Amino acid sequence: MAGSRSHSFKVVLLGEGCVGKTSLVLRYVENKFNDKHFSTLQASFLNKKLNIAGKRVSLAIWDTAGQERFHALGPIYYRDSNGAILVYDVTDEDSFQKVKTWVKELRKMLGNDVCLCIAGNKIDLEKDRAVSLEEADSYATSVGAKHFLTSAKLNRGIEELFVDLAKRMIEIAESSDEHRVNSLGRGSNPRRNVVIVDDEPQQQKTGCCGG
Repeated sequence: MAGSRSHSFKVVLLGEGCVGKTSLVLRYVENKFNDKHFSTLQASFLNKKLNIAGKRVSLAIWDTAGQERFHALGPIYYRDSNGAILVYDVTDEDSFQKVKTWVKELRKMLGNDVCLCIAGNKIDLEKDRAVSLEEADSYATSVGAKHFLTSAKLNRGIEELFVDLAKRMIEIAESSDEHRVNSLGRGSNPRRNVVIVDDEPQQQKTGCCGG
């Protein structure tokens, strides 16, 4: 029975403007690529359904704007996230340094339960690489993240990135479900599969922070 379970996860993409976050999401969800850069001004999300080892997984993938002015709004979008993909441009050292800032913020807000992936995007521009693979791998390991090299243009590494993230989110969700059932124990009905998100009233559905 456990094999037929379904999961819904929220995933956010974070990173500087122009690193290719929107291109990654569009390539993954719709298999589209547009050479022209267009800025994401606030946040939008796309859904992707996949099947992993017989488990149905629905991903709500939030693509956030990279501009500095967006940072104040960030927590509204990522506070309930199960996973985060931190994107940098392999030709831009500064965009990699900014990833470190996002990681600190996510760990502070969401603790260790959020699954992190770091994506070094634009590997089609390998000849202009400014961030070494060793440095990025080493940093990812140090913060409990997985590092992937991607290219939205060439459609490289993107499927692997999202599938790996989904597998890790399933592991965390199922181990916390088990823990919850064990700790509730007597008098509870585990089959109801009630997931308590937090004790505050849910407010995030009331509108979208201005327009």
